Amino acid sequence: MKNNKQNWFMKHKILTVIGIIFMIGIIGSATSSNKTTTSSSTSNNSTTKQDIKAKEEVAKIGTPVTDGKFEFTVKSIECGKSSVGASQYLTKEAQGQFCLLNISVKNTGDAAQSLFSSNQKLLNTQNQQYAADDTATMYASPNSNAWYSNINPGNSVEGSIVFDIPKDQTPITAELHDSAFSGGVKVNLQ
Repeated sequence: MKNNKQNWFMKHKILTVIGIIFMIGIIGSATSSNKTTTSSSTSNNSTTKQDIKAKEEVAKIGTPVTDGKFEFTVKSIECGKSSVGASQYLTKEAQGQFCLLNISVKNTGDAAQSLFSSNQKLLNTQNQQYAADDTATMYASPNSNAWYSNINPGNSVEGSIVFDIPKDQTPITAELHDSAFSGGVKVNLQ
């Protein structure tokens, strides 16, 4: 009878060893994830400091800035237009007011690159983003390629990109991108 009532751990030596190894693995994993979280937090803090520094470095109107293969130069911005268009049939009315961002874009890369007005943004004082109005951009400058252009290396295009923003808003920053996935560059519009 004594043999039947042996300790469970003694009867199941293999299961006991596997259980101990499993528990050590869980404890090691938990300790390791805490260390990873700490170093991730430290990494995020340094990234945040870099982001703040980059945000402080905003170019001014007339200063060339580069994002990817494109060198952008904002020449001016004109707001307060209620409509744009070259004829009575090709006219668009603003929901609020149209702002025309007059820019020059040069391809500094070694291959052709497509410029899309839809990749460009305006920001107000609350950091709200306004997208370009492609139709208004086409109507405002029918002879310009600012809304879409395939730019060869060394070539540049000039034109106006049109944004429809509320009448009571003033854009303070342009955010310009060589593609939808680029980091972009900012230009102070004031």
